[in-house]
Amino acid sequence: MPTADPPLLHAIVPAGGAGTRLWPLSRRRAPKFLLDLTGSGRTLLQETVDRLVPLTTTAGVTVVTGAGHAPAVHRQLPELAAGQVLAEPSPRDSMAAIGLAAAVLARRHGDVVVGSFAADHVIADRPAFERAVREAVDVARGGRVVTIGVEADHPATAFGYIRAGDPLPGAPTARQVRGFTEKPDAATAAAYLATGEYRWNAGMFVARAAVLLGHLAEQRPALHDGLQQVVAAWDTPDRERVLAEVWPGLEKVAIDHAIAEPVAAAGGVAVVPAAMGWDDVGDFTALAGLLPAGPDGVRVLGRSVGEADGGAIPGQGRAGGSVLAQDADGGLVVPAGGRLVAVLGLPDVVVVDTPDALLVTDRSHAQAVKGIVDALGAEGRDELL
Repeated sequence: MPTADPPLLHAIVPAGGAGTRLWPLSRRRAPKFLLDLTGSGRTLLQETVDRLVPLTTTAGVTVVTGAGHAPAVHRQLPELAAGQVLAEPSPRDSMAAIGLAAAVLARRHGDVVVGSFAADHVIADRPAFERAVREAVDVARGGRVVTIGVEADHPATAFGYIRAGDPLPGAPTARQVRGFTEKPDAATAAAYLATGEYRWNAGMFVARAAVLLGHLAEQRPALHDGLQQVVAAWDTPDRERVLAEVWPGLEKVAIDHAIAEPVAAAGGVAVVPAAMGWDDVGDFTALAGLLPAGPDGVRVLGRSVGEADGGAIPGQGRAGGSVLAQDADGGLVVPAGGRLVAVLGLPDVVVVDTPDALLVTDRSHAQAVKGIVDALGAEGRDELL
């Protein structure tokens, strides 16, 4: 009997993060990846898996999420088998999450190509995304770590940057990575764009599992060894005991710092540039840019922002309200509280109405919303977080 061809890659979907700049929509118990923030009827997590399945198979997707979010992930992605959702007992940043998945996949399937793609991003041009991932897989088979560099169309200060170097022989568009830079100031970002050498870092990484884990062993041996202990017990009755013993002591570090930056410095990272309409939906200004403006110039996010499977979000009703706006061009309104929201004479206003919290700000303060969350935490208002 003929066997099915192996998938192009095994896709890892880290589903974590609090999305604090989207409060009060995004909460600890219902972070942004579990929400429909584009009005498509699909949550960000579901849309992420939708665009990955054509590059692999349904069986080729592995989601890594917090233990508290695993039930919601299973509800939203019933097509995934139980073993395809890996639940972390506590967040240890992206390296532990991606390393765990890569090690589990290597144990189950051997030295396959793995790719990490965040659960809470939006990509408008799926064909461009697929072309970039396919090229990244081809380059990764040769032993490099490959990242996808998003075309930077303005000097953003909220993203990290990748500096591209010489073209890679035999690759259509891939280039050597000269280095990574954390979020720059506006002047530095503008200077980067003027050179034509820089792309935004979207945190997408593709590599053979053995290559990724080999770099981790070299760069962060204690983290590597701890993950290997966990993975050795993962598909056994000892999983919970070993997780309880080992997981809390794992280093908390991003994959960018643990692997991408030092390996790039040694010449082992490539970048595939892509213009694919990418957005990380990092704040309400970004969210507004994803929604169409109505005749009054105001963008309205649906009438409900609950989970796509109909589950209620803590503090939010299933039925939304309505919006009446005048002289509020550029505004964003989310009427999730079940009542009329009227806005008059406030251009670029942001109004997010939920049953237990109301946010009123403007788009210029979108990045500062995290400060409200920090203040609520300091006051012990955990029921609102």
